[in-house]
Amino acid sequence: MVTRLSTSTYGMATAPTVAPQRASQVVTKQYPNYKVIVLNDDFNTFEHVSGCLMKYIPGMTSDLAWELTDQVHYEGQAIVWIGPQEQAELYHQQLRRAGLTMAPLEAA
Repeated sequence: MVTRLSTSTYGMATAPTVAPQRASQVVTKQYPNYKVIVLNDDFNTFEHVSGCLMKYIPGMTSDLAWELTDQVHYEGQAIVWIGPQEQAELYHQQLRRAGLTMAPLEAA
């Protein structure tokens, strides 16, 4: 708080006035995450799909790639990665260029 003395027109000090301080609040808004979704098709093999997942998705293990490939085949689609939009766009584009059938990016 800041205390100020106010003076009247005659130059005499009167009771102090208190100037209100603004509460400084910083509201941080997180960027939304996006889902990278691979769709089933009739022309990509299991080997190709799992190989692309391991090649383009960081940290993808062989076992997880095969599980996701099974999910794509039997359920029609699988979410293969969730994260920030810029990275999601990169992985989506790389997988699409490798020939995989991709769903449009979705906010998570």
